[in-house]
Amino acid sequence: MRFISTRAHGAIDYLMGVLLIIMPYILGFADGTSAQWIPQIIGAALIGASLLTDYEFGAVRMIPMPVHLFLDVGAGLLLVVSPWLFGFADRVFWPHLILGILEIGAGLTTRTTPETAAGTGADRTLR
Repeated sequence: MRFISTRAHGAIDYLMGVLLIIMPYILGFADGTSAQWIPQIIGAALIGASLLTDYEFGAVRMIPMPVHLFLDVGAGLLLVVSPWLFGFADRVFWPHLILGILEIGAGLTTRTTPETAAGTGADRTLR
């Protein structure tokens, strides 16, 4: 069931991207290891993909929304398995697991088409 609007998903994307980038510093695992870099790289990639997605918060609008949602699910899966895949689960895994599950959930429950057509009406005046 897809109940999250693309507008709400856009806000979630940018917030999640920033959270993933700053999370290692806030939670004390900014130690230069993969535990730090995996969420930061995924966070930067989420922001980059959001800027390129064809939805209300996209700047360039090149990536179709279904592709964006597929990327979100993939990023969430990588976050979920990264503590075990990269060998840092003995130090930290909860933030990766929780945010990964949330990212998967957002990808699976967001509508695939924006409520306003790209570049038309009120949507265009917001740029």
